[in-house]
Amino acid sequence: MIRSKEMRYKQQNTHHASDNYRESVTRYDLKNILIVLLFFIPALAFSADPEITIAKANKAYTDGFYDNAIELYKSVINEGYESADLYYNLGNTCYKQNDFTSAILYYEKSRKLDPGNEDVNFNLKIANTKITDKIEPLPELFYKRWYRALIESYSADKWSKIGLVFLCLALIAGLFYVISRRLITRKTGFWLGIVFLFISLFSFLFAWQNYNDIMHRKEAIIFLPTVTIKSSPDEKSVDLFVLHEGTKVELIDNIGDWYEIRIANGSVGWLATSAVEKI
Repeated sequence: MIRSKEMRYKQQNTHHASDNYRESVTRYDLKNILIVLLFFIPALAFSADPEITIAKANKAYTDGFYDNAIELYKSVINEGYESADLYYNLGNTCYKQNDFTSAILYYEKSRKLDPGNEDVNFNLKIANTKITDKIEPLPELFYKRWYRALIESYSADKWSKIGLVFLCLALIAGLFYVISRRLITRKTGFWLGIVFLFISLFSFLFAWQNYNDIMHRKEAIIFLPTVTIKSSPDEKSVDLFVLHEGTKVELIDNIGDWYEIRIANGSVGWLATSAVEKI
């Protein structure tokens, strides 16, 4: 009987010890969790609300602290955020610093996301007057020029929204055609539905074309004062022509540390990848 009581007593003590251990572990875990949360809350707050940083950058720009504004704008971009307005503001800030090459780069990035933005296109033209190279583009057939102008009048996102709106209108017109008993209403619903559907399809086509250009059209800005364009990806190859900083080039091919490029007048050659920044 004594042994039996001792065994029960030891078992009870064991249970109490186990409960105390669990309680201490729980307190320790909670303490660690609180420390981790306190450490990461500032970073989470920044990443969750880039508008605060952008507002600070805008104020720095307004107050004339352009270096500070550039640093803040770039910090938002480095966090993975981008928008046409963000690149546009950064381009304006670089322009104020007489850094026309960087201004052209960020205006081009903004234009890529919102090709129909008049302010971006106007400022880009002004910035291009500040660089050395004035390259005349190859003439383009009028219908191709009109088609491109139509596509670039809105961004891919806006064209998609337009397509959705007209698709809904087509469905509504189709509904009138189905449920109406009046002949004139049925005819009107039918033809309006056809027209709205075609507008919707063309809007989605333009949105896809815009998106395709953004994803697959590779362009860059030269960032070295002077670059000699070579006939092949080799320093010892023949010199073809010279380009200067701020000039936009189309990237055709890539071999090692060399890009094959084409400029607006159709001339083709090779330059080092370190000489350019991609748009």
